[in-house]
Amino acid sequence: MNPWFVFALMTVAAVFAVLWPLGRRYQSLAGGTEASVYRDQLAEIDRDLAGGLIGAAEAEQARIEISRRLLAATGAETGPVAQPTTRLRRVIAIVALVGLPLAGLAIYLPLGSPQLGDFPLAARSQAPDGKEPLVNLVAQVEAHLEKNPTDGRGWTVLAPVLARLGRSDDAVRAWRNAIAYGGDSSERRADLGEALIAAAGGVVTGEAKGEFERALALNADEVKASYFLGLAAEQDGRTGDAASIWKAMLAKAPPDAPWRGLVQAALSRVGVVAPALSDDTMAAAREMTETDRNAMVRGMVDRLAARLKQNGDDVEGWLRLVRAYLVMGEREKAVTARADARQAVANDADRLRQLNEGLKNLGLDG
Repeated sequence: MNPWFVFALMTVAAVFAVLWPLGRRYQSLAGGTEASVYRDQLAEIDRDLAGGLIGAAEAEQARIEISRRLLAATGAETGPVAQPTTRLRRVIAIVALVGLPLAGLAIYLPLGSPQLGDFPLAARSQAPDGKEPLVNLVAQVEAHLEKNPTDGRGWTVLAPVLARLGRSDDAVRAWRNAIAYGGDSSERRADLGEALIAAAGGVVTGEAKGEFERALALNADEVKASYFLGLAAEQDGRTGDAASIWKAMLAKAPPDAPWRGLVQAALSRVGVVAPALSDDTMAAAREMTETDRNAMVRGMVDRLAARLKQNGDDVEGWLRLVRAYLVMGEREKAVTARADARQAVANDADRLRQLNEGLKNLGLDG
């Protein structure tokens, strides 16, 4: 059915709804006015007097009062108010006949579209994507970089966001442009190598390995480059070389390094038990007084607990925390840490199994 025909019928119905009460009001006024009621009351008084229901004096008083009201009502109907009432009805009728359709068109034309197809129910009920604002922002940055391709800072900002969105190939291109137009650095080389790994499905390719080696040439302490070079050695079957790289990282790492758990897990993967502390830290601890040593240990344990609250995927970290509480004689805290650890890895069957086995070895598997 033509939608415009439907709209016309709806408009006619709206106009009729406005005009109908005006017509009914006019008919009621014409056929049953207040003056007619008073005239009927006068006739009824005459009938009551003739029938002896009221006295002559009472009939006269009632006739005078009703006559006064009749004169007032007659003056109201025939006075100057009748003409404005008729004019007002005409104005309302014109507005309804002309104004309503025009107002409807004025609102519909800029907002509506009868040719627009219906949206599928699935599309209408689909929840908004949480990444949509980020995608829109990326589109704006990309539009800016199309006009300003030498903006090294823009490429540096865009590259990690593209990696987060899973656009690995675009992230590789962005990091190359960031290096070309924003300057070379060990961090950017390491990030480029990581993007190349992501684009290759997790394989440390020769190209990625070359970027990590360039990063270490610029900064020998570049953590990300060292870790992935160890991963490259592991993927090549050189587990000994991988272990050497990762143990060297731990030897230079501060006790609260956020990546310590990742490297220790990697060492466990290649069959090496990672030291809890570096040799330098252990030597410094031996030279401390008992009070200072306890304070140092307490600080390390507190930092480890805080890190695990932020990232609870580190099973080895949880086991070290439980072991530390048991050594310090704080069994209640060890039990609480056990419960927190199980809750943190509850959705990962492998990690939960590894955790329970470690707790069993610690004698805290209840």
